[in-house]
Amino acid sequence: MTSRRHFLTILFASCFAFISWLNFAPAANALGGKLPPINQPAPEFTLPTNSGEGKLSLSDYRGQWVVLYFYPKDFTPGCTIEARRFQQDLPKYLEKNAQVIGVSADDVNSHAEFCDSQGLKFPLLADTTGAVSKAYGSWMSFVSVRHTFIIDPQGILRETFVKVNPAIHSQEVLARLEELQQATS
Repeated sequence: MTSRRHFLTILFASCFAFISWLNFAPAANALGGKLPPINQPAPEFTLPTNSGEGKLSLSDYRGQWVVLYFYPKDFTPGCTIEARRFQQDLPKYLEKNAQVIGVSADDVNSHAEFCDSQGLKFPLLADTTGAVSKAYGSWMSFVSVRHTFIIDPQGILRETFVKVNPAIHSQEVLARLEELQQATS
């Protein structure tokens, strides 16, 4: 009886320690890897776009705020909801001199079909090798992890979102974008 109680105590303590470790892991690490540091230049990238107009680079958006969001897969329920919300709020982003850009490991053709089916008017970039997702700490095996980054007009990373609820995320990003813009004006 004593050994069973001792075993259960150790098991409970181990579970508690593990859960605590998950909840208090440093902010610099997320599910997809090491996140780029806030207030430092955002990792540069160039990726093919769904629009058929070649490739887009982060540097193409100097002078604008960029909302760069990574998502797992075109046509999945959470990703569809998130994309629809960003599209719904796109005029508000544009009013704030901000461009929304989505990134996943899907190819350009999948992105084009997804944009057409959902009426998306912002670019989706094809990170088929995961290189850009890895640079942003948003890669797991073969898919991008749902993370979002706000990058200022000079290319400096200003905010990172790692716990994303697709249904309300766009509103959270808009609110934070407004705070950041007010702080820099």
